[in-house]
Amino acid sequence: MQKQLLFFVLMIFFISANAQKQPAACCPPANATEQFALLANDKSFVMQHDAPLPFNYKTANGADINFKAADGTDAHGWMVKASKPTNYYIFVFQEWWGLNDYIKQETEKLASELGINAIAIDLYDKQIATTPDEARKLVQAVKTERAINIIKGAYNYVGPNAKVFTIGWCFGGGWSLQAALLGGSNVEGCIMYYGMPEKDVNALKKLHCDVIGFFAKKDGGITPAVVEEFKTNMKAAGKNLTAYEYDAVHAFANPSNPSYNKKATADAYTKAIAFIKARMK
Repeated sequence: MQKQLLFFVLMIFFISANAQKQPAACCPPANATEQFALLANDKSFVMQHDAPLPFNYKTANGADINFKAADGTDAHGWMVKASKPTNYYIFVFQEWWGLNDYIKQETEKLASELGINAIAIDLYDKQIATTPDEARKLVQAVKTERAINIIKGAYNYVGPNAKVFTIGWCFGGGWSLQAALLGGSNVEGCIMYYGMPEKDVNALKKLHCDVIGFFAKKDGGITPAVVEEFKTNMKAAGKNLTAYEYDAVHAFANPSNPSYNKKATADAYTKAIAFIKARMK
């Protein structure tokens, strides 16, 4: 009897010890941004991002800006002011490479095309990747709380009367949607390119704006199935989503990408600009 009791106690100890050894990674990621970070562990997804082609952008009106994040720490961005005073802004969110010269070029292009203030918000705290491995590490190093505080700080920087649009690609596509959720009634519209969608229907119900999304049918990370789920969730949340899917690969709109799809990019850009202009009163 004593041997049986001893065996039973040892078995309980063994099972308990092994349960404690299970890694935290067995738990699902808490949110969409963490889900995107997990994609950086997928070699096939990383391989979809060719190293950006060298580029040195000469700005006409852009400049670095500093502002306080919501927690009082320093945050950074790059801004192009509108040629005439306006309360309209567009927050631009970087690809997983960081706030590089390609993002600055797009930021200035949007400011010029739309006649609004454009701010590229730096979620990497002045770090820029030039290789897929560097980008993978930077994406995984981003803390959700830190990024949220930076975005909230940007909203404080532009003030309570600002009318904001958000746009982003890849890593920034997901953060464009998150920024729209954080901005509440100050947000006029959200544009996202092949970014990880928010999957929490209750969170999506808090949106105060329409969303337009541009996705790639050959995307191995933000797959057509992910896009379909996003459509379903937005419908369940009672929110408007217009989604376009192109016969292209992930990051098709990035001119630094050797797989850059000029035709799809031009079509998406035309639709994005029309989406914004239709909501500027």
